[in-house]
Amino acid sequence: MQETEAPQRRDRSTRADARDAFDALTETIWRLRQPDGCPWDREQTHASIAKNMVEEAYEAVDCIEDGDDAHLCEELGDVLMQVMLHAQIAADEGAFTIEDVVRGLDEKLVRRHPHVFGEHAGARDADEVLGIWDEVKLAEKAQGDAEAAAAGAARPKGLLDGVPRALPALMQAQKVSRKAAAVGFEWETVDDVWAQVASERAEFEREEPGSAEREMEFGDMLFALVNVARREGIDAESALRASTMKFRARWEAVEELAYERGTSVEALSTEELNRLWDEVKATE
Repeated sequence: MQETEAPQRRDRSTRADARDAFDALTETIWRLRQPDGCPWDREQTHASIAKNMVEEAYEAVDCIEDGDDAHLCEELGDVLMQVMLHAQIAADEGAFTIEDVVRGLDEKLVRRHPHVFGEHAGARDADEVLGIWDEVKLAEKAQGDAEAAAAGAARPKGLLDGVPRALPALMQAQKVSRKAAAVGFEWETVDDVWAQVASERAEFEREEPGSAEREMEFGDMLFALVNVARREGIDAESALRASTMKFRARWEAVEELAYERGTSVEALSTEELNRLWDEVKATE
């Protein structure tokens, strides 16, 4: 007789009921936008506060990287405020409401997790989940293309149209390369990608130093490296942020050593700075 796996028990203690708190927040944001509300909030538009969304998100990321849960809670609230305010602005314009935002997100999450909510077999690991997501997104695009064609659109939406051009360059490169790979525009092995990196480096070195062509080839080399990261399962944005933070921490330690010895980094030679750098690395 074949044994059946025992169903996994779900941790109900982490399932928060935020309906009352969410309703209260929705009413607060609505109230701020009323004629007798806050003059600043009433005059805001999507465009006027667009940069705030990015700034609040980065502040939340800083808390995550610092392991600062107390401030992360606060910063996530600031991010949510941006979402709520944009939704209220849209509601005031008759475009959509926060209910539309929440419902649409819930439907998308269910749709993009067929291995949890649908008939699809459970995913074994995170890599398999990424493959499922790519399949679902391509199906969504095909449906959108069909609807656009039925509506008489000149051409279907491009594969890369959904990647915001305002993203940081490294993050944008990751999303663009992954979308292209999802439809088969891909190297066979990671060694092939490294060969592309070498090819791009050769092209970079052939161009005149200081020229626009050399700058473009440097960009091509970086883009090829992003593809190496993707094939290796590395998030290039996170990897570079981590390396930058490591450099900053070491540099601060170098400055501290220089200060303790009665000097400053500006007064030291390159050789002396390298010696302090090696001292810091040796203590890690």
